[in-house]
Amino acid sequence: MKKVILLGAVFMTVFVSCKKEMKTEEPGASEKIVVEEPESQECYRGILKKDTISLTLNIKNGQLSSGNLSYNFYEKDKNKGTLVGELKGDTLFADYTFMSEGTSSVREVAFLKKGDSYVEGFGDVVDDNKGKVTFKDKKQLKFDGNVVLSKVDCKM
Repeated sequence: MKKVILLGAVFMTVFVSCKKEMKTEEPGASEKIVVEEPESQECYRGILKKDTISLTLNIKNGQLSSGNLSYNFYEKDKNKGTLVGELKGDTLFADYTFMSEGTSSVREVAFLKKGDSYVEGFGDVVDDNKGKVTFKDKKQLKFDGNVVLSKVDCKM
């Protein structure tokens, strides 16, 4: 009789431990909620003697989603185009695709954020012979403050 009781106890223990545990959750409780920031626009302008440089950045979730850049040089052809790139810390690296003298070109640009301004960086460049000019060594860029773009109100 003791064997039957012992065997019954072992069987019940195994049966109870194998039973699947049912969880009751509210629908959607395990889904992650992602809140995206709305896209914001920042505008900057620099006037150097009779030349004007304008920069517009569209920022979403702390990253550059798109932008526009134009160099309006006095008595020279104007360069106007789009930016595609990324913000790395306080530095903006982007490919600037623009039209000048009827030709489409791509040039890498860099801007260092200092307070409410961006300072354009310059350095040695290389042409890949495919229509794109890039910096030879980004670590050697000079942000000497010759071209400073200050924050301005964006015109709607």
